[in-house]
Amino acid sequence: MQPIIKEVTINAPAEAVWKAITDKDEMKNWYFDIAEFKAEPGFEFQFTGQSEDGQRKFVHLCKVMEVIPGKKLSYTWRYENDEGNSLVTFELLEEDGATRVKLSHEGVETFAANGPDFAKTSFEAGWNEIIGTSLKQYVEKAK
Repeated sequence: MQPIIKEVTINAPAEAVWKAITDKDEMKNWYFDIAEFKAEPGFEFQFTGQSEDGQRKFVHLCKVMEVIPGKKLSYTWRYENDEGNSLVTFELLEEDGATRVKLSHEGVETFAANGPDFAKTSFEAGWNEIIGTSLKQYVEKAK
């Protein structure tokens, strides 16, 4: 199955975008409130999200797999007590003072057996909001 791919251009330098996606104090403003995060391969972190109706909580279990400072961050993404495993990758490309962010999420189909909250369309909508709106607005406002 094809990965989910989202691209957005943020009117800010790559350094500002990198800080937003790797600094836990900044991440909570546009992503999730993560207790501890380090952009280091092997670092494990977790955070809790919830279903659209707010009835179910999901503990996300993640492990940093690859880091190219200022350019690329990837980590596994799975759920406590649910089947499946996936890989999220952020790639940054500076273009004339702005930054093109390419997000890919591979393996979401491995979650399908866990119910409708795990449908590919749910992930697509979530990333549209997170990357296209929340991250973009946060970094552009902060710069």
